[in-house]
Amino acid sequence: MHPTKRMLMCIFMALGGNSTTWMNTAILVTCIRNFRKNRGPVSGILKGYVGLSTAIFTDICSALFANSPSKFLLMLAVVPAIVCLTAIFFLREVPQTITSTAAQEEESKYLNFFNVAAIIVALYLLAYDISGKHSRILALCFASGLLFLLVVSPLFIPLYSIFKNVSSNNDVESSVVLHDQHNSNQVQEGDTQPEALEIQVPVEENVSRNEKSAPVEEKDLRNDHVVEESVLGEEKVPENDDVVEIVYRKPVIGEDHTILETVKTLDFWILFLSFLCGVGTGLTVMNNLGQMGLALGHVDVSMFVSLTSIFGFFGRIGSGTISEYFLKSAATPRPFWNAASQIPMCLGYIVLAIALPGSLYVGSILVGICYGVRLAITVPTASELFGLKYYGLIYNILILNLPIGSFLFSGLLAGLLYDAQATKTKGGGNTCIGAHCYRQVFVIMALTCVVGFGLDVLLTLRTKNLYKNIQKASHAKDSKSGVDQE
Repeated sequence: MHPTKRMLMCIFMALGGNSTTWMNTAILVTCIRNFRKNRGPVSGILKGYVGLSTAIFTDICSALFANSPSKFLLMLAVVPAIVCLTAIFFLREVPQTITSTAAQEEESKYLNFFNVAAIIVALYLLAYDISGKHSRILALCFASGLLFLLVVSPLFIPLYSIFKNVSSNNDVESSVVLHDQHNSNQVQEGDTQPEALEIQVPVEENVSRNEKSAPVEEKDLRNDHVVEESVLGEEKVPENDDVVEIVYRKPVIGEDHTILETVKTLDFWILFLSFLCGVGTGLTVMNNLGQMGLALGHVDVSMFVSLTSIFGFFGRIGSGTISEYFLKSAATPRPFWNAASQIPMCLGYIVLAIALPGSLYVGSILVGICYGVRLAITVPTASELFGLKYYGLIYNILILNLPIGSFLFSGLLAGLLYDAQATKTKGGGNTCIGAHCYRQVFVIMALTCVVGFGLDVLLTLRTKNLYKNIQKASHAKDSKSGVDQE
């Protein structure tokens, strides 16, 4: 079999990369719009499963397709396509209605079940990865048995919700029928002369009603005449109509922004640059974890890759739920959690720069958690600052930081400084062994986290009033829905 040409490989990689971004945007934007009251948990769940997907497919490959990579590639081509084609019939925007407090609490319970199921999957994968090599039978049981059941277990939530709604609707209809029958029986028992009952309307009142209704009929005829003239192309504007002058008003933070209006705001660029500081440095560690492990004396770095992935999941799913809780209870701005994540990330880079025994374990865990927090918090933050009308494009502009940050920090910074240190070793070459290989990189990335921390604090102060208004509006709607329900 001849190897694939380089140009074809570039085309295939471009198609694969763009397809993931396409699915990510469609699913994320739709879910954020449908679950506006729980944007944090929804973002954490979706981003968390994205982080777990790498570990899931890697373990499935080692368990089922260890001797046949071509079959694994075929599975990657077929299974996502089937899932996407199936999701077409279910993934759609739902019209927003005023929901009661009980319905919102029920929605939060369903999302909590998603969180619990995802955490169980993460712990299951972590236990499987750290337990070492496994036999063929155990690997097959792991991949085709428990893992499959855990992954598809959240599908029972919508099925349970549908069954519950159908049963509740049937109960309501039956109670309404019984109530109508009871009222009809009371009417039949209390009416002794139903045929003699007449509604007497005074003549003067009837005349006044006819007089009041006359202008309405005249107005309707006049409107019909205007419609006929407009059809003929001779529409006449009434002389008494006021001229309405439309004045453009610049949207304030929290309202729907167009793309041009978004990029003209200072808040967008603060969020953009702080996001770059967080994900750019985090991607540098993930992309160069193999060389970092070799430089610090670790031959096998698969454990560190698993730690970064698993704890990145915990950062994503935990930050989404925690930020939503403190937003509703204390009006805590979401950028506050981005600022909080920069501190342990900075400490993780300092630990990696010192290169003490076990520092790579600590650094991988801290960087994974903080990187996950960044991804999960920025998603709902952008929707709350700039609205949901053009959120899909705004979100994709923000995640341009992923390739930009990877190029700046991983390609340029880490590549150049590593090569500079590698030339100083005996014999030259591109291999560097020792703590000094990435020390300068870690120091610069720690300083970058300090800059990102300052930007996040600034954005927190600028959006403090916005999140207070969000909390007040949420409590007002909850109280109103509670009164309406009573």
